Amino acid sequence: AGSRADVNPDEVATVIWKYFTELGGNAKDTVDQLQQTEISKQLNTLLKNNLQSVSAYAEDLQARLVPFAMDMQARLAEDSQRLKEQIQRELQQLQAKLAPYADDVHQQIGSNIRQLQAKMSPYAEELRSRVDRSAGELQQTLEPYMAELRERLQDNAQNIQASLSPYADRLQQQIDGGVESLKERLAPMADELKAQVEQSVAELRRGLSPYAQDVQDGLNRQLESLTAQMERAAEELRTRLATSSEELRAQLSPLARELREVAGGDTESLRQRLAPLAQQLEQRVGSTLEAFRQQAAPFGETFGQQLVQRLEELRGKLDTGAAGVEDHLELLEKEVREKVAAFLSTVPPPQN
Repeated sequence: AGSRADVNPDEVATVIWKYFTELGGNAKDTVDQLQQTEISKQLNTLLKNNLQSVSAYAEDLQARLVPFAMDMQARLAEDSQRLKEQIQRELQQLQAKLAPYADDVHQQIGSNIRQLQAKMSPYAEELRSRVDRSAGELQQTLEPYMAELRERLQDNAQNIQASLSPYADRLQQQIDGGVESLKERLAPMADELKAQVEQSVAELRRGLSPYAQDVQDGLNRQLESLTAQMERAAEELRTRLATSSEELRAQLSPLARELREVAGGDTESLRQRLAPLAQQLEQRVGSTLEAFRQQAAPFGETFGQQLVQRLEELRGKLDTGAAGVEDHLELLEKEVREKVAAFLSTVPPPQN
């Protein structure tokens, strides 16, 4: 039997949040019928996918969850305005408190930016190195297969045809194994960068706290927002690396498929079709891997630039006391996720 753990609160919250940001961003007293239908459809699909083995529980949870989602969705515009006003008020108080120390605050944030840049530079270089090294190793792994294919052209046509499909299967296995190895090598970079982000924000907190006595809540809110933005950038980096790796797999895999198609053709045209493919194989692998290098290698520099931009935005907000357009949305989304998790924790588990 399933349990409440079968439903991921973040997935439920994402459904609700998506329809608020895409369809309910403007203040509304009620949620229109179309929007309700769409949220219900998304939630029902989510429950069906996660609770296939416990239909009675799924029906009970659906009966509870959909009205809860509707009620929350209807109140999000009001909550959004409340948080927007709260953050603006806190930021104005924080700005007034920090104003006498403006030069020191500028210096502190400037120092933090320089330290962050100094820390990010080696990570960006390490990411470039890992991308280059991984792509090079994958190319070296595939080179013997390309050489073997050229050698097979010397065999008679029937021998080539008999061995071509197993060869294509092994080529695909090497492509898959190489891409998985590449992903495993690149994935830890995001975790390492998130650790640096936490350290950088902690240092900034220590530097600014002495100037923000009596308004620590406002400072903490801004630094929590900064942390969330930076961690989201790290997660985006992780996603971009994984996506680029999967795109690499998708671009290399047709080589194996083409070989299988050739093997399934008639014997007379086999050598005629295979010869140009064998000649192109090495070039296509090389160009595909080079395109991957060009795409993925700069991700580290881009990530560092995003972090510096976030710090510059924080410095501007502390100078002016003006909140960013979307500052409150991060806090609102956090509240949504907490409320969804709390709600799911109150739903009775399925009966065995």
